[in-house]
Amino acid sequence: MYFLYILECSDGSLYTGITNNLDRRFQEHASGIGGRYTRSKHILKIVYTEEFSDRASALRREAQVKGWRREKKIALFRKTT
Repeated sequence: MYFLYILECSDGSLYTGITNNLDRRFQEHASGIGGRYTRSKHILKIVYTEEFSDRASALRREAQVKGWRREKKIALFRKTT
């Protein structure tokens, strides 16, 4: 099982990634070892997730979502809340 996730940072920016363990990955980002971008940001929360049965599907969706403008990403997680 894999997950696409979108994180909200304290500066209002969004970070999109994939993982097979949401809790572990969030803790990595929060502690500064999760990725170059989030290392310099204060991570607030996970604002969106999608579940996939395999890594390839999650990677395809990640590439799609990363190509979106900020407004479209916000619309994605706002319509699900």
